[in-house]
Amino acid sequence: MNALENTIATLIDQEGLPKSYANTVRQIIVPLVQYVSQLRRSAKRTLVVGIHGAQGTGKSTLALFMRELLSKHWDCPTVSFSLDDIYLTRAERRELAGQVHPLLLTRGVPGTHDLELGLRVIDQLRSAQPGDETAIPAFDKSIDDRAPADDWPVFKGRAAVILLEGWCVGARAQSKKALTVPVNLLEEQEDTEGVWRDYVNQCLNTNYKEFFGQLDCLIMLKAPSMESVLEWRTLQENKLAERMRAAASDDRSQPLRVMSDDEITRFIMHYERITKASLAEMPARADVVIGVSESHSLSFKVEPPIHMGYPDKTRDS
Repeated sequence: MNALENTIATLIDQEGLPKSYANTVRQIIVPLVQYVSQLRRSAKRTLVVGIHGAQGTGKSTLALFMRELLSKHWDCPTVSFSLDDIYLTRAERRELAGQVHPLLLTRGVPGTHDLELGLRVIDQLRSAQPGDETAIPAFDKSIDDRAPADDWPVFKGRAAVILLEGWCVGARAQSKKALTVPVNLLEEQEDTEGVWRDYVNQCLNTNYKEFFGQLDCLIMLKAPSMESVLEWRTLQENKLAERMRAAASDDRSQPLRVMSDDEITRFIMHYERITKASLAEMPARADVVIGVSESHSLSFKVEPPIHMGYPDKTRDS
């Protein structure tokens, strides 16, 4: 077994994935890594790559494999972090909820992230000198709050590639007209005046637009439907609960927050509007679109599957 195959096998074992996932890595992820590596050589600077995908599409798994393969086998020191890692703290979201709308207490939608923190991290990763260390933020979903800074992972030196993954990475604001009709019971019953969705949309149209403007390349993991998203997110929460029970600690000073199936259904409603809008319009502008089937298998959704040239960032401006 060569070094690359050994890395793939190790990651598959580490993540508890089926052995057959090696074929997905060879057919989908390796060509994607080659593409990003080529973009990096053309750019001759740190590359910021966005990975967009609804809950459960496998963004974290894709980012992990890309990071490890780029770093170990394509001579591209790569760091990855998620929009989830830069959520506002629970106290900050509670304050925001009191000032703007109660639904902003729930993490996830635009407006509930600390984009200034994200910008600082990206700037540090771009400008770091050999031996410099950059702390990468981390969020602990089991307590619905940011992890202590002392527990954040550290990246050493300057990154050649930064992978930014998240469910709304690269999402765009909708028209005022689109906001007038509720998309689900949450909007209809708990945002009757449209204050919450208007605030979220304004965030997408301002500071999030600027933040996502840093992306040199946008990869989309395209879910088949909202029904699949709900099913996958429920599975994620159940797995989180199992891990927490298996690693039960004597320290009960912080309550562990695991959602029931009904709570997950309501939780997903917070994301439905932007998820549906992105599924409709993003495939036409993403640099790479990877289809995710109901069985979680991946396939390129465009032909040829990857544009082997440096993306023109002005094409959608």
